[in-house]
Amino acid sequence: MSTEIEDLQSRLAFQEDTLSELNAIVARQDRQIEALTDALTRLAKKLDDMAYDAQQSTATAASEVPPHY
Repeated sequence: MSTEIEDLQSRLAFQEDTLSELNAIVARQDRQIEALTDALTRLAKKLDDMAYDAQQSTATAASEVPPHY
């Protein structure tokens, strides 16, 4: 009976350690996901800004008459 209790205590300690490690991993991954989401948002905004600038420069270039006309 004593051996069984020691075995259960050992298993419980192992599970607690594993749970603690998994919790740390999940917390780290959450921070990484937040950072990646922020980076993706910034990149999407930058892409939108670049597309708008390209559209504006194309419209401006199309409306300008070459100097020889």
